[in-house]
Amino acid sequence: MNSFSYSRPDDVNAAVGEISEQTQAKFIAGGTNLLDLMKENVEHPQHLVDINHLPLGFIDELPEGGLRLGALVTNADTAYHELVQKNYPLLSMAILAGASPQLRNMATNGGNLFQRTRCYYFYDTATACNKREPGSGCGALTGYNRIHAILGTASSGNTPQCIATHPSDMCVALRALDAVVRVSGPNGDRTIPIADFHRLPGDEPERDNTIEPGELVTAIDLPAEHFNTHYTYLKLRDRASYAFALVSVAVALRLDEGGQIAEARIALGGVAHKPWRNPAAEALLTGKAADTTLFRQVAEQLLDGAQGYGNNTFKIELAKRAIVRALDMAYAGSTQAGDAYKQEDIL
Repeated sequence: MNSFSYSRPDDVNAAVGEISEQTQAKFIAGGTNLLDLMKENVEHPQHLVDINHLPLGFIDELPEGGLRLGALVTNADTAYHELVQKNYPLLSMAILAGASPQLRNMATNGGNLFQRTRCYYFYDTATACNKREPGSGCGALTGYNRIHAILGTASSGNTPQCIATHPSDMCVALRALDAVVRVSGPNGDRTIPIADFHRLPGDEPERDNTIEPGELVTAIDLPAEHFNTHYTYLKLRDRASYAFALVSVAVALRLDEGGQIAEARIALGGVAHKPWRNPAAEALLTGKAADTTLFRQVAEQLLDGAQGYGNNTFKIELAKRAIVRALDMAYAGSTQAGDAYKQEDIL
């Protein structure tokens, strides 16, 4: 690990000012990802700004009926908060499907947004990785790529620059819920819809998100629409705990009085560089009753354009079947064991 300087400001403006004045500086809160990256010689910050003393550890109701999650609230406290479990159980379910209890006790909501990929080649500094070192190549394209992306890998050239996946479970649920990220920076405060927060690799795979230099995430806003009756988070992985998703599906449905689907939200994890949604696929469900054939059509639309690279080609069919399973569960109001399935249960 490289040497670094350290500071601990007491307010948001001071933190933003310090990060803006330093070169190669990083914010640190729980540190559950950043410290690993530093130990593996992937990240080399010259200065760390400890934000744990900032007043961002709150969960507040919004006047219009939504909820504001402070950036420094831990994942565990968020998942078990009474209002989150009551009004946004999809988010609680997704958080509890991720990491381990020990990590959830340390990891923060703001930090979760910034998780970096768990691609083997990104962590191995002896291999080529365009995300770690732009222009060096992508070892995963012709290497072992079982956990890698099948959607959103296109670049302006013929060869993808990066096929890494975004690892967060929380962010998949936030994408389904249309959350909004609040940030403060040198140019003031702004909001970023979660759909625009993370980005696809394109020709700049080193950029994970749309945050500008010096900006600090202060909170995450959840809209008033709760989706707290017909929802599920289905996570398929190699073991039942402490494993990243091969494929995950967050489904939130709103039914009308006749039992037909009035609105559908479907977000996928483990398949792309960011949580994946396709409004055209969701629209196929509007005004319809549950039907396995219809659910399969939705799955086909969601996976339109998917491409495997050898070891991960199985993910295409796995994702389609997972979508059908998750839609069945959400429509029935069944969320039990939504995170306990392994890939062999679906294929």
